[in-house]
Amino acid sequence: MAVVVTGASGHVGGALVRALLAEGASVRALVRSDVRPLAGLDVEVVRVDVADREGLGRAFRGAEVVYHAAAQISLEVGPDAAADAVNVCGTRHVVDACRGAGVRRLVHFSTAQALGEDGRELRRFPDGPRQGLAYDRSKVDAERVVLEGAATDLDAVVVSPCAVVGPPDHKPSYMGRVLLWLARRRLPATVAGGQSWVDVRDVALAAMAAARVGVRGERYVIGGHWLPLAELAVLACRAAGVAPPPFRVPRALASAFAPAVATVLRGLGHDPLFTRGSLEQLQDRPRPLDARAGSVLGHRPRPIETTLADAYAWFEAQGLLAPQRRAR
Repeated sequence: MAVVVTGASGHVGGALVRALLAEGASVRALVRSDVRPLAGLDVEVVRVDVADREGLGRAFRGAEVVYHAAAQISLEVGPDAAADAVNVCGTRHVVDACRGAGVRRLVHFSTAQALGEDGRELRRFPDGPRQGLAYDRSKVDAERVVLEGAATDLDAVVVSPCAVVGPPDHKPSYMGRVLLWLARRRLPATVAGGQSWVDVRDVALAAMAAARVGVRGERYVIGGHWLPLAELAVLACRAAGVAPPPFRVPRALASAFAPAVATVLRGLGHDPLFTRGSLEQLQDRPRPLDARAGSVLGHRPRPIETTLADAYAWFEAQGLLAPQRRAR
């Protein structure tokens, strides 16, 4: 029987497809439009939008496991209708399609940012006008849809990665662009705060383990190595063979100027790397992480130095970075 991956052309979905193929799985890769990241892979490509409930039902027929990795990434603070439509309504359609197709197990990709300070319970946002990062809010609501299904008639588990980085990274992702800017010496400063950085390939392996041995209705936080962004930049620049940014800006100051800088960059045709939303993702200190990903799924994050070296080697192979920039 086939396994299905929604969002198969995305950062996580693309790594997952490759990991599944390496284990000999028959993969049905669902994409909305962009099939380039799947070029040359032995997969069945199905073009379908998560807004299409009936199309999902047809795509899920005969599937043993569905990995739901499709998501609308948004770094907007406040309402974002697109994030709600894809992440919440789309997840509801995936859940309904799994029921209709008799899928054995759903593995839903959430995010560690959907969790509160204790690292275990879903975040609670203030009532009234929608506040906070749109992506985080939408992933909280989406996860509730999945867990409600798991409590009734759906065999589903949730994997919640921390900050994902590493190859393959075709778009490239937000952190992939950060790595490229560092290697090209276009990032003059970093911002105070850090994250738990986890290799996208380790996320894929953990999700596959969740499909095999995860407990129905449970959430597994897929962590990596907590580092301040400035220290990550030092390691990345060492791997790229360039000097790291000399300055570190307080997050409050960066947040105050972020809207104006973002407006200027967008006017010049560039996507800003640091927005109020992306700055909200950074933490002052490590948060507690649920250890069940290690004890149940066997998750063992590889060294961040390996991830960074592999990322730059992959960018070189794709022609996105000149080989001479990288330290050998």
